[in-house]
Amino acid sequence: MLSIESLSIRLGEFSVQDISLTIPDGEYFIIIGPTGAGKTVLLETIAGIHPPESGRILLDGKDITALEPRDRNIGMVYQDYMLFPHLTVAENIAFGLRQRRVLKREQEDAVREMGQLLGISHLLDRYPVTLSGGEQQRVALARAMVLKPRILLLDEPMSALDSRTRERISRELSDIRRATGTTIVQITHHFEEVHTLADRIAIMQDGTVVQVGEPSEVFLHPATTFAAEFLCIGNIIRGTSSRQGRLARIEAGGQVFYAASDITGSVVATLHPEDVIISLEPFVSSARNCLPGTVTEIVPVGSVVRIILDVGFPLTAILTRESCSDMMLTNAGRVYATFKASAVHVIPAAAQEPEDRD
Repeated sequence: MLSIESLSIRLGEFSVQDISLTIPDGEYFIIIGPTGAGKTVLLETIAGIHPPESGRILLDGKDITALEPRDRNIGMVYQDYMLFPHLTVAENIAFGLRQRRVLKREQEDAVREMGQLLGISHLLDRYPVTLSGGEQQRVALARAMVLKPRILLLDEPMSALDSRTRERISRELSDIRRATGTTIVQITHHFEEVHTLADRIAIMQDGTVVQVGEPSEVFLHPATTFAAEFLCIGNIIRGTSSRQGRLARIEAGGQVFYAASDITGSVVATLHPEDVIISLEPFVSSARNCLPGTVTEIVPVGSVVRIILDVGFPLTAILTRESCSDMMLTNAGRVYATFKASAVHVIPAAAQEPEDRD
C-alpha cells in the first residue's frame, strides 16, 4: 500500500499542498487535472526526485520520504520515454539491472521475459531511433518493469501516440497489471484511458486534490464546479434550490426544474447531455422535468449531433444523426427537453475551487 500523508512540496512560486492519498496494493490509480495542476510534481515527489516541505510517503507501512530514488523500488516512465539512443533495446531494458550489478545470465533472462511480456522480443537488437512511438513506449515500460518495482509511475505515457496505438498500449498496461500485480499510478489527459484502466481517479487543481473516487462515481457526481467543468459534463446550471417534498426545486434563468437532492440555497446543478431527451411535443414519461425550449445550435460530432437549446438557460442534449434527421430539427425550432430528477446532480455553490495561495 502507498500512503501519502499531508504532503506539501514547494518549487519556486508553485506549491503542492496537503495531499493525502491511500492507494491499495495492485490498484490502477489515475491522476487527472489541467496542465500546471501539480500532477507531475506529485509523481516525482513519490519517486524521490523532489524532497517534500512537509508530510510523509509510506510504502507498505515503511516511511520512504527521505530515501534516495534508487532505494524506493519505484519505477517511473515519462511521456518522452528517455531511451538511451546509443544502446540497443536489450541494453536499454537491462540498464537498471547492470546498475544493480545483476549477473549477466540473470540480466539476459529478465530481458527475454520482459520482451515476451510486452511483445518486443523481435526488437531486442535494434536501436531506439529505428522504433515507432508505440515500440519505444513498450521498451520504456520494459526497462521500468524489469526491476520489479512495487509501484510503477507513468507520466502521460501515451500522450504522443495516435489513438489506435494508445488503445493497444492501454490494453497491454491492463494486461501487465494483471500479470504482475504491480500497483500503477498514471497521469493522463485522455478520459478514455480513465474509463478503460482506472480503478480510482483523483482530480487535481492548483496543487490540491479536489476529488477522489471510482471513475463512474466521479463523472456522475463531481464534487466541485471546477471538477464538473474539467470533466466536460456538458450542462452546468447555476440556480437557487429549495425543498419541495422529497425533491429539490431549482430556479434558474426564470425556469424551474427538479432534482433528487436535499441541498438548498445557491447551487450548481450538473446534467449529462446523454440524459436529456429531445421531442417535438411534450414527452409522456415518468421523468419529472419537461422544459420547452428553442434550438440555438446544431453541432455534428462524429456519429452523433450535439443539440444546444435555450430553455431559459443553455441546455445541451445528444442525438443520433438519424434521430436529428427524423425530427427535422432546425435552428430556432421549438422542442421539449425531458430529463429525470435523478439525473441531476446538485453541488452547493460554496463547493468551489481551492482558495488562492501565496
